Amino acid sequence: MYRTGIGYDSHRFAAGRPLVLGGVTIADGGGLDGHSDADAVLHAITDAVLGAIAAGDIGEHFPPTDNKWRDAPSSLFLQHAVKLAKEKGYAIGNCDVTVLAEAPSLGPHKQAMRESIAKLLAVDLGAVSVKAKTNEKMGFVGRREGIAAIAAVTVMPA
Repeated sequence: MYRTGIGYDSHRFAAGRPLVLGGVTIADGGGLDGHSDADAVLHAITDAVLGAIAAGDIGEHFPPTDNKWRDAPSSLFLQHAVKLAKEKGYAIGNCDVTVLAEAPSLGPHKQAMRESIAKLLAVDLGAVSVKAKTNEKMGFVGRREGIAAIAAVTVMPA
């Protein structure tokens, strides 16, 4: 049986931190505030994988109160979710992500993000879509206070 999970994450901007999205460091953007590296894209994908296999959410597996995860790369979280899916008999089918950001422009980084995500999910590049949208100057994203990401992941029997 195919199963689909949806994930969402958002982080406010924070000075003095690198901006990491989809496992890619983006030099032309201010970083995000968070307990780990604050990669909103990988956090959303992790929650989507966990949701697809009914395994809770990222905060249950990696509590922000645990200093063990301070500044940790979010790739660890996604690799853990993929491992859990495999243990439950599932493989990743596809991943679709939308990043909401007024700035920086993510167009030049989407291909690198796709490649990074595909590698972490152990899928072909054609199974990963990354889209970037502005929020038309509305809400916290529109006011350039932070970045949000929404992901959908489908898993299939391995």
